[in-house]
Amino acid sequence: MNNELLDSIKSIVRYAKEKAKEIEDDKQAYDVKMLFKDWVSGEHIEAGQYCMRNEELYRCLSTHDSQDTWEPENAPSLFAKVLPGQSGTDIGEWEQPDSTNPYMKGDRVTHNGKTWESDIDNNVWEPGVYGWSEVEL
Repeated sequence: MNNELLDSIKSIVRYAKEKAKEIEDDKQAYDVKMLFKDWVSGEHIEAGQYCMRNEELYRCLSTHDSQDTWEPENAPSLFAKVLPGQSGTDIGEWEQPDSTNPYMKGDRVTHNGKTWESDIDNNVWEPGVYGWSEVEL
């Protein structure tokens, strides 16, 4: 690959990463999650900003300066994990959400070999227990 082509590709990636900062929708963010920075300690993070941690996408809930013990997976008051199946993202395997990232009405997941659709907003229940309907694809 010649240097001119490589420089063009780097420029396109930088532009895409800058444009990704404007995304405010979980589905759009999830679709391009590889464009978001990895979470690191010691950085200022704005509410609504997305970051990656251990190949998972998180949305910041409260503006703060990151600290070693406030990793996204360990600080549910600061970060909400964007789960597959939420906000029109791909149908993903159900994961137990926190109160900060519940499933909403219409979100779809798989669980125990079946596909489920949430019947209610703010759904933190396991499919098959409450608030879900089995769907055929």
